[in-house]
Amino acid sequence: MRGTDEASGSLFSYVDLEERIPARHPLRKIRQVVNGALASLDADFEAVYTDFGRPSIPPERLIRASLLQILFSIRSERQLMEQMQYNLLFRWFVGLGIEDPVWVPTVFTKNRDRLLTADMSRKVMAAILAHREVAPLLSDDHFLVDGTLIKAWASMKSFQPKSAGTPPGDDGPDDSPATSIAPAAQPAQTEPETTPMPRYSRRTRNPEVNFKGEKRSNATHASVTDPDARLYKKSPGTGAVLCFMGPALMENRHGLVVQGDLTHADGRAERKAALDMLHRHSPGSTRQLTLGADKGYDAAEFVADLRHACVTPHVARKARYSTIDGRTTRHKGYALSQKHRKRIEEAFGWAKNVGGMSQTVYRGVERVRSRFILTLAAGNLARLPRLLAA
Repeated sequence: MRGTDEASGSLFSYVDLEERIPARHPLRKIRQVVNGALASLDADFEAVYTDFGRPSIPPERLIRASLLQILFSIRSERQLMEQMQYNLLFRWFVGLGIEDPVWVPTVFTKNRDRLLTADMSRKVMAAILAHREVAPLLSDDHFLVDGTLIKAWASMKSFQPKSAGTPPGDDGPDDSPATSIAPAAQPAQTEPETTPMPRYSRRTRNPEVNFKGEKRSNATHASVTDPDARLYKKSPGTGAVLCFMGPALMENRHGLVVQGDLTHADGRAERKAALDMLHRHSPGSTRQLTLGADKGYDAAEFVADLRHACVTPHVARKARYSTIDGRTTRHKGYALSQKHRKRIEEAFGWAKNVGGMSQTVYRGVERVRSRFILTLAAGNLARLPRLLAA
């Protein structure tokens, strides 16, 4: 029998949002872990906000919404707010009721920038990893480290000499015309005349620029769009781009990222950030840790700092002038570290393809750092339902 295509017209709905979500949906386990982590950060949230004034967006809901934006590759806050209007799954995950109003995108952005600093993003990641179901998955002794380039939200045309001012055509739609409409001094007109239409000689906002033969470096040039971005290329034969360096520290058992950072792009930033992340993750540790890395970390100063910190450098050896000898490579653990060290590229690939970090839409190293760390934390959350079900 054919059913009738008629709208029910029901005014009220008595079905709870909890009943709308499938029992085996992956977001159920993710939400459980996130809620437990945010509950442990209650004291940190209290320290950020004052006890008077207009109530802001609850920090728990704001962080859940930001994680949701990363997990589902939503490109902007405006699109996130639009989808939360009609997506019951999003409302359930964030904590909004079916009749609760959705926030204005600009209000959400201002509240997010005030709360989600780099320090708060690190606390969110640490709280997720310290969850009672997640902590047993981590290794305390064996780690991997690597870095990736995060393309800045700035074009190569904005990379101009530091002594130069605003680039041509960047003044916006209100650029002054080349010819004035009303000259400063005009002789008095006795008879009315038809004023000819002025001809504007406007400069385009995106002019063609030829960089051939021009030598540009970070010492003499800087981006007028994002001064924190640096011109850098990670390997020979590739083009240099304006970017940041995003290093990460991963544990070696299940491949979960335990620390993240973001620095200016230069040749030594990765090694310095690796030491900082190790000390931040295991401060004052006296255990013999291991750290797997690629050939870019085979530097005498870096290897000496690792040994001084009781860390065995399982670093890939260079073909010439390597600081890693047979005392390290003869052990089975070295071969295992070299076997697993490429797993960190999976976290970078997820952060770029799903988390939107292939090219950041934020400017300034602090804002990009907080987003990068939160994206790495979201990458851990995406893997938890399968790991915890195993």
